[in-house]
Amino acid sequence: MNKKIKTEAVDRLFDAILSLENKEECYNFFEDLCTVNELLSLSQRFEVASMLKEGKTYLDIAEKTGASTATISRVNRSLNYGNDGYELVLERLNNK
Repeated sequence: MNKKIKTEAVDRLFDAILSLENKEECYNFFEDLCTVNELLSLSQRFEVASMLKEGKTYLDIAEKTGASTATISRVNRSLNYGNDGYELVLERLNNK
């Protein structure tokens, strides 16, 4: 974990996110919290991670998501050398 982000404010934000009970609450909270572009960027990165895990090529991913190769590369680096956050969530979603 990156110690730079481990702050009381970030802890409180994560507590807030964990308190959400359904998608409608998520939409309401994240629309208030983020700009439309920020939310779309987050969802794009998550889609890129999912497609990388499926073995899709950078070209396929860029065409489907509109993500730049720099974004795809950054997400791929997180998948390979990060804290396994993507792995955890993608595995849980696949087991639903």
